[in-house]
Amino acid sequence: MATSRRVARVSASIKREVSQMLLNDIKDERVGAGMVSVTDVDVAGDLQHAKVFVSIYGTDEAKIETMAGLKAAEGYVRRQLGQRMSLRRTPEITFTEDRSFDLATNVLNVINQISAERDAGDSPDAQETEEDDA
Repeated sequence: MATSRRVARVSASIKREVSQMLLNDIKDERVGAGMVSVTDVDVAGDLQHAKVFVSIYGTDEAKIETMAGLKAAEGYVRRQLGQRMSLRRTPEITFTEDRSFDLATNVLNVINQISAERDAGDSPDAQETEEDDA
């Protein structure tokens, strides 16, 4: 079992290397359909599995196509990591779409909508209507 500090270092190294591969090495056109960035890498405590979280900017079709391309490139990415990093065993790589940015955008939109409705309720026109009702 690796220490948490070692797991964090391996995670950071995998994130850096996979980001470089996405920019320069992966030639699959499907991966280029949406703008892809690595947001996080979750490495298991035994360093045998790594879940790579990617954020994809684009349409829903581009996201689906990009994820299919990344799924197809998992073996290539693992092989390249084995060559680039000095690990006893190269972790099994799986790509997962990170939807936290989409969720954050939706929450922000709801907050802005509520704020706009509240401001509309505090406008002078709304106060005159309330006084006329009383």
